[in-house]
Formats: sequence, structure tokens, C-alpha cells
Amino acid sequence: MASEIARAVEVLRAGGLVGLPTETVYGLGADASNDLAVRRIFAVKGRPSSHPLIVHVANVERARDWALGGLPEAGERLARAFWPGPLTLIVKRSARASDAVTGGQDTVGLRVPAHPLALELLEAFSGGVAAPSANRFGKVSPTTAAHVKSELGDDVDLILDGGPSRVGVESTIIDVTGDPARLLRPGGVSREAIESVLGKPLVIATHATDVRAPGMLESHYAPRAGLWLVSAEEVFAEAERRREAGARVVVIAPAEMPLPEGVTRLTVPSDDAGFARVLYAHLREADALGDLILAVPPPESGLGLAVRDRLQRAAARRP
Repeated sequence: MASEIARAVEVLRAGGLVGLPTETVYGLGADASNDLAVRRIFAVKGRPSSHPLIVHVANVERARDWALGGLPEAGERLARAFWPGPLTLIVKRSARASDAVTGGQDTVGLRVPAHPLALELLEAFSGGVAAPSANRFGKVSPTTAAHVKSELGDDVDLILDGGPSRVGVESTIIDVTGDPARLLRPGGVSREAIESVLGKPLVIATHATDVRAPGMLESHYAPRAGLWLVSAEEVFAEAERRREAGARVVVIAPAEMPLPEGVTRLTVPSDDAGFARVLYAHLREADALGDLILAVPPPESGLGLAVRDRLQRAAARRP
């Protein structure tokens, strides 16, 4: 794998794009200091240039270089607690972060990922890698190298295969530019864990916040098939009604929930972390199996908050 890392470093330094594994989802990475390379990310994804990117670095020391005056006190506490890991900090940007990366904002998102290949690449590259999820804009995020290849194909210069993503949903995004800190996007680190470290409640931001961050659009992470959220009590009757109306129904739900015959089940683990791990792979599989998806979301605690957020955005009215 050392030769693959060396090749990936060469691609990044030449202004190319690398599909890289992280513990959350696979990213589409470019040299964050190369505006032309960063703009290529937007072109490949079909992503509006006003949507900021997250800069991935190898350690907290390098993260400080991208933050104006270093990380604020709350950011330092969260970095010590959760980096490397699925947490992104929004901070005031230093001169290193260009408008191409930040979408013209005076803030930048920073993260130290917890995947050994990603960390090895970032250490060897010795710079920041701007990396949104490696999929077309608004679609289901990839959690395997095969997902990246099937969706982006030759638009990516090199894909590092690090196996299936361990967490399965994107990082939690916390704005630490003010006090109290704000939760912009739930993700791989739970709200409860962050509040425990900070010793105070987070402000829960809506999509209409003054700081733009990835994954805050009302419609996002969407499969091709229509998606509806239903409760455990409703799923049997709703699946039967939809099947009788002629739909090819796929249900994403725990194994213990009964379903009518003629309906395809994609089973999720009963724990929220397990649900998160298989969520995107199940949405992709459901697209291949049916034209209508019914999903039973988990409770809004732990990683369940992130899973519900992704399902709600995937089910939202599409632009």
C-alpha cells in the first residue's frame, strides 16, 4: 500500500483528484491549497461553488495553521477529545484557506479523519486535502471504493481502497466561532458526547444559519427511488398498501418487524451505530431492487440523530 500512497501524493501534488477512504464515507480529495484542483471537485460533483468544503489534515497542529489565531478554546477541547475522528470544526479561517475552499465565507471546516490510510496519505502529503463525499451532488454518499468507481468513474484519477467505512455517515459539524457552540450537522460523534466535553448544551442550528456547511440542504443524500419515513407501527400496512398499488417496495427496517409478502426487506441492526454503518449501502441497494423505499428511522439519540437527519433529507421534496 505504500506505493499506492506515494501515487496518491503525486496525484494530489499534480492537481488531480483522489478517492480516499475515511471512517465516515469516502471523500473526493484535492490539494486544498490549489484552487484549480479544488474547482475540479465542484465540476466533477456538480456542486455549487458557494458550498464550502472540509479541509482534512493529519493532526491538530496542522489544523491550527488553517484557523485564524489557532483553534478557539472550545475547538481545542473538542479536538483533544475526538480527533482523529468523525468531527468537523468550523473556525475563522486563516490566509491558507481560499475562497474556493470556503465558498467565500470567513470560516473553514477542519477535520482529522480516523482512517489509517487517510492519515497515512495526509502525513505523506504534508498539507490540507479538501474532500467532500465522493458522489454526485445531492446523491447518496459512498461507503466503499466500488461506490466511488461506479458513480464517478474516470473523473477520479486514483481511488484508494480502504474497505467499507466504519461509521457510515458523515462527520458531525460543530461551529466553534461563538459561545455557545452550534451543531450544524449531526454525524459520527453524538450530540451528547460533545455536550459532555464542553460542559454545556449546544445550540441546534437550522439550515438557515449564517454559516454555510456541507449537508445542510433540505434535500440531500437522496436515492433515485422515492423514499418515505414510516413508524414501526405503520410500516406493515403502508408497505401492503403501496405494493397493492403496483409499487416495487423495499423496506429498510430491523429484522423483528413483520412485513407483508411481496415486499423486499433490507435489514438494519437494532442499534443506531449499526444502522448508520449500513444506511448508505442499503439506500444504494434499494435503488437497484425497487422504485419505492419505506424506512423506519431509529430514535433521536446517539447516532440515531444523524441517521434520522440523513433519512429526512433523503425523503425531502427534491429540487
